[in-house]
Amino acid sequence: MATYCLTVARLQLALGHGVRRLHVSAAYRAKAQVSMSRFEPTSFVNYEKLQSNIDIVRKRLNRPLTLSEKIVYGHLDDPHNQDIDRGRTYLRLRPDRVAMQDATAQMAMLQFISSGLPRVAVPSTIHCDHLIEAQIGGIKDLARAKEVNHEVYNFLASAGAKYGVGFWKPGSGIIHQIILENYAYPGVMLIGTDSHTPNGGGLGAICIGVGGADAVDVMAGIPWELKCPKVIGVKLTGSLSGWTSPKDVILKVAGILTVKGGTGAIVEYHGPGVDSISCTGMATICNMGAEIGATTSVFPYNHRMRTYLEKTGRGQISALADQYSDLLVPDKGCEYDQVIELNLDELKPHINGPFTPDLAHPVADVGAVAEKNGWPLEVKVGLIGSCTNSSYEDMGRAASVAKQALDKGLKCKAEFTVTPGSEQIRATIERDGYSKVLGDVGGVVLANACGPCIGQWDRRDVKKGEKNTIVTSFNRNFTARNDANPATHAFVTSPEIVTALAIAGTLNFNPETDYLTAPNGEKFKLDPPNGDELPARDFDPGQDTYQHPPADGTSLKVDVSPQSNRLQLLEPFDKWSGKDLEDLRVLIKVKGKCTTDHISAAGPWLKFRGHLDNISNNMLIGAVNSENDAVNKIKNYLTGEYGGVPDVARHYKANGVSWVVVGDDNYGEGSSREHAALEPRHLGGRAIIVKSFARIHETNLKKQGLLPLTFTNPSDYDKIRPDDKISIKGLETFAPGKPLSAVVKHGDGSTETMELNHSFNETQIEWFQAGSALNRMKQLQH
Repeated sequence: MATYCLTVARLQLALGHGVRRLHVSAAYRAKAQVSMSRFEPTSFVNYEKLQSNIDIVRKRLNRPLTLSEKIVYGHLDDPHNQDIDRGRTYLRLRPDRVAMQDATAQMAMLQFISSGLPRVAVPSTIHCDHLIEAQIGGIKDLARAKEVNHEVYNFLASAGAKYGVGFWKPGSGIIHQIILENYAYPGVMLIGTDSHTPNGGGLGAICIGVGGADAVDVMAGIPWELKCPKVIGVKLTGSLSGWTSPKDVILKVAGILTVKGGTGAIVEYHGPGVDSISCTGMATICNMGAEIGATTSVFPYNHRMRTYLEKTGRGQISALADQYSDLLVPDKGCEYDQVIELNLDELKPHINGPFTPDLAHPVADVGAVAEKNGWPLEVKVGLIGSCTNSSYEDMGRAASVAKQALDKGLKCKAEFTVTPGSEQIRATIERDGYSKVLGDVGGVVLANACGPCIGQWDRRDVKKGEKNTIVTSFNRNFTARNDANPATHAFVTSPEIVTALAIAGTLNFNPETDYLTAPNGEKFKLDPPNGDELPARDFDPGQDTYQHPPADGTSLKVDVSPQSNRLQLLEPFDKWSGKDLEDLRVLIKVKGKCTTDHISAAGPWLKFRGHLDNISNNMLIGAVNSENDAVNKIKNYLTGEYGGVPDVARHYKANGVSWVVVGDDNYGEGSSREHAALEPRHLGGRAIIVKSFARIHETNLKKQGLLPLTFTNPSDYDKIRPDDKISIKGLETFAPGKPLSAVVKHGDGSTETMELNHSFNETQIEWFQAGSALNRMKQLQH
């Protein structure tokens, strides 16, 4: 205990919220030669408090705990009395901090402003990474983004200053890489308004993606609710070697669990194979865990994490984590709800796709599979980077492949782009020569931002509708996600495999066995990639791009022009009437996969993320209408004419007609964007009735006062017709665990009744009755 107290004595309070902050070492400060303000808000978990909570819960449950349980239950608001049952009860938690990317931060901050609170209650940050479009190259693209998005950046910077939120300027890097470099550490609980927030699990953290309304709860100091997660254990044996990379672990797991197999669960990696994976490699695996629907993913604390913390100026945290290491690994004998075993010695390089991230193929087989299915074999573009794979090690391994080709006189046959994950990575790979190698082989270095991974890509090498193949080191490859072209066949794999396929120019190339031909006719095979886990000369932090909020922002103003088409202050949603919902029109019955990309597209629509009415013009324009298999073409039953989904919804709303959406399985998978819930509510929706939901989207719908309901009998989906009117009964006695019912009136005059399940708890029912969680928050302030 004496050592603990001594360490705490070296800390100081951060942001005035009682969260402890570490000083960066003088040696690191000297090497950085930049303002240390970018590192000041490193929040610090109180391991003593974590220990106390875990001891209370362990005594109550009387069993060994998984690592996930230790960190989650260690953040309980009331560990003595909280009902804990994996997969059933709702936990009330106290996360340590909040992080928001610029596309989602706009609505989160608008909601926080609406709450009337003067300042955030926990350390929070905004990261400008989503609004930078890839077009020419990093420097010019960044300059254009600053000009085009000036109004939004100014709003976020001024709102951050006023309400006590740190602001990472455009060019800083991707939110998840910044979190790993500065804010994540073993045992912390962080929530982020982006689905790939679980990236921080590579540093032993519980980092969970949420919607903006959830972030507002935490920033307001309200206990945050999470359904008690189940825990899926992935036991790793053997070790990675050769062409096999950390990305292949999650590509294989995605193939096993599919896009919904992790729903409601935390994926916890353990076993002797863990030690063969770098810290940033573990982050890659956790990052893409979002694609299997997992609440989050996490690795146990080990020497790889310790080294990464030390290299990023956080040696004091690693020293303390060493002392409390028992808290940061699973208990012996703990039980998982499901266990998957992977022998890394036998794992082969994988490539997943197209059109879904769980369609897994060994790289050795994908060429034959593509030929059989008629997928284009020619690789048009290879893209490396993204929040999933943009570490120093990733770039080094890709550069080692590129260097071999260059030494033989070869360059990429495909176009090739490189996206550094952060300003620190960009500066370091430039200093160490990786950028030059990747550029010489044909690569274009893009801005430190999300870029093509989220559809921010002004692609011009193919026409829209032209069938083509791209390979990326990204995490998500839904139809039209990267370039807005539904005919693009996108595959996800490791950066080194992307580089090899971009050099070869074809999917039908296995770098483990196949040969390339040099300009002089020489046949040669690529050696397995290699790359240092971390830079030998420490990181070069590059430009200082962090703005720390002032101690008191009371006098500051946040201006939102009423004439703006980018920003719009929010008006409260209407309260529940107190009665059952009668004769709701079926706006659209959605067929098949419907992700948040289908519900609220990104790409060019990102610019309207702060303007609810404008962005609502993209609502469900990507969803397939079961009536006619068409996209954005539904019948308006008031006029008898066909129109776009948002147009018909607006017409219904203007005429006092409320409506429902009917959907298929895993509705709302993908990004955490709460706009996919805000838009239906804004345009007059009352309920979303589907076979099953993705976790984040279901919560987002509840937060906005909508009813996310599931068919008790999934086959009832088939009974719904486009001209139906649906009445939702039982709302006057709405209670947890008590199903509602739908009385369906068909156009031919016949009726039938269907049972509808829900997962509302008592607090969430209060959100519905108040009209939204934000409305309820305001009620509680009075």
